[in-house]
Amino acid sequence: MRNSPRIMKHLTAEDLLATLRWRYATKQFDATRKIPADVWDALEESLVLTPSSFGLQPWKFLVIRDPAVRARLQSESWNQPQTTEASHFVVLTARTDVTPSDINAWINRMAEAQGKSPDELAPLKGMIAGFAETMSHEARHAWNMRQVYIALGQLMTAAATLGIDTCPMEGISSAAYDRILGLENSGYATAVACALGYRAEGDKYAATPKARFERKAVVAYV
Repeated sequence: MRNSPRIMKHLTAEDLLATLRWRYATKQFDATRKIPADVWDALEESLVLTPSSFGLQPWKFLVIRDPAVRARLQSESWNQPQTTEASHFVVLTARTDVTPSDINAWINRMAEAQGKSPDELAPLKGMIAGFAETMSHEARHAWNMRQVYIALGQLMTAAATLGIDTCPMEGISSAAYDRILGLENSGYATAVACALGYRAEGDKYAATPKARFERKAVVAYV
């Protein structure tokens, strides 16, 4: 018998909006403050739990621990200090293709998790394979890249709810990152990076009013 779902205590609507308004793209991190291990473990798990199209999870998340590697990446990131000053630095990579092997691996994992045989999931496997075959190799790579941004959003939101600051970083040389991280010909390619930690007291952007278009400019009803 499967365990009953846990009764969750959810944030209030007011708490959610306060959390999202508190978040900003942190430019200066306090290099002396580190994210506690249990909090970081939860953030890693939030990446694992990210939804993706068909559940394929076409990504790998590289947590860069080596200071020397982070220094090399900073030089390929317009020298942005977040790369080395933040407590943690994650490079989010995407699969460069969707292959039959990728699909088989996912079907086998799903079967294991749901207590089924892979044969029971054959219709789903066929549907995924048929969809992937309608696209070119380049289109499949682009599709995977878009999935990675779902993970980035989930990571940043999860971090904010735990009081952790983040800075998404696209101002990087993806090709140089791939070279430094040994991703060339690996089946994965750099999509985006994210620095995580605690804002420095001197970061002027923390007090800068958040600028967004009014809701009526970006939300419509059909």
